[in-house]
Amino acid sequence: MPAAGRGVCSTLMLVAALGMSLGFEETVCGQGADSLTAAREKVVREVLEAGGITDPRVLASMRATPRHEFIPAQQRQLAYVDMALPIGESQTISGIFVVAYMTEQLQPMPTDRVLEIGTGSGYQAAVLSPLVAEVYSIEIHEPLGKRAARTLQRLGYDNVFTRVGDGFAGWPEKAPFDKIIVTCSPEAVPQPLVDQLAEGGRMVVPVGTRYDQTLVLFTKRDGKLVEESLVPSLFVPMTGAAEDDRVVKPDGSKPSLSNTGFEEQLPDTETPTAWYYGRQVEAVGSDAAASGNWLLRFENRDVGRPAQIFQGFPVDGREVRRIDVALSVRAENVVPGATPTQIPAVVVRFFNDTRSRSTLVAFGDWSGSFEWRTQRTTMPVPHWAREAILQVGMMGATGRLEVDDVTVAAGE
Repeated sequence: MPAAGRGVCSTLMLVAALGMSLGFEETVCGQGADSLTAAREKVVREVLEAGGITDPRVLASMRATPRHEFIPAQQRQLAYVDMALPIGESQTISGIFVVAYMTEQLQPMPTDRVLEIGTGSGYQAAVLSPLVAEVYSIEIHEPLGKRAARTLQRLGYDNVFTRVGDGFAGWPEKAPFDKIIVTCSPEAVPQPLVDQLAEGGRMVVPVGTRYDQTLVLFTKRDGKLVEESLVPSLFVPMTGAAEDDRVVKPDGSKPSLSNTGFEEQLPDTETPTAWYYGRQVEAVGSDAAASGNWLLRFENRDVGRPAQIFQGFPVDGREVRRIDVALSVRAENVVPGATPTQIPAVVVRFFNDTRSRSTLVAFGDWSGSFEWRTQRTTMPVPHWAREAILQVGMMGATGRLEVDDVTVAAGE
């Protein structure tokens, strides 16, 4: 294993991971095989199909893959909740929706040879296994790589081959690959992966700075990559030189959000940059925005169903004791949901440097109908905090909520 570890990857930290996603919270602790099958069917129906995943082969694989087998025992009660979960070595297993989404974007074919960077748990490789001919999976962290290999072998995924090494160096002796999937976020696609992708092949990579990333689909044509931006994303930090060598580094002494007024969108879309994992939400161009030309609109008719969006930001609790949070908000026929937490709100969850410790602070409870108003609050920052994720949305309430000018700044 290379000492520098340029391609040292972590698996995806889907924001719902943070225990902030509402609506699918049944656990699997103590359940038998029939209940586990039912739990997978439920998450496929209510999360994947409802979220727009349509490939029948991908959906079949998600129904069949036993995610609980790839999760440490203490986390298995959450195996079929759509959230990332810690698996050790400061890494996480990817959330269910993102695994399905990235897999679908690859357009896996039965004859494909696929390279996966950042296996972590082995779950993504297991999902790919019945869809393609061979999967080559690399993990930088030796304990995780060895554990994933044992799990995949025990469960009979005989067409998955694993190794521990520098993920961004790829697996040259097994190249070329028809498809490549990367579950960590480089600032630019590593050249070895470009070289190892077959002509006509597809590669899905989250590209960008630490807290402002976009999931990009690359297709190799005439030896060059043609790119298509898919959705904004947030992946946990890489480790080693790959993270240390970032040109743009986060500054936890100056917490802030990007694209606070939703004025910037991905090319040829109305998807706001920097905000991700949106559910039942759309950016709306309107002269009725609180400021600028765009606002964000949440609408939900089903009590308990998520309508939300997220953004991550750095915050160092050693230097910042409080953060000021503000936004403009407008409501139309908003009715709280069935539980005390199902109310429109802003929620900030703080994390330590390994994401093994967290706490959340919320404010909001906007119900009824009213025109634009500015809402502000000050939140304490734990001393151990090094990053945070902000969530805004309906939280299971029904009606329409519009927001604009969502900001975070260090408090006095």
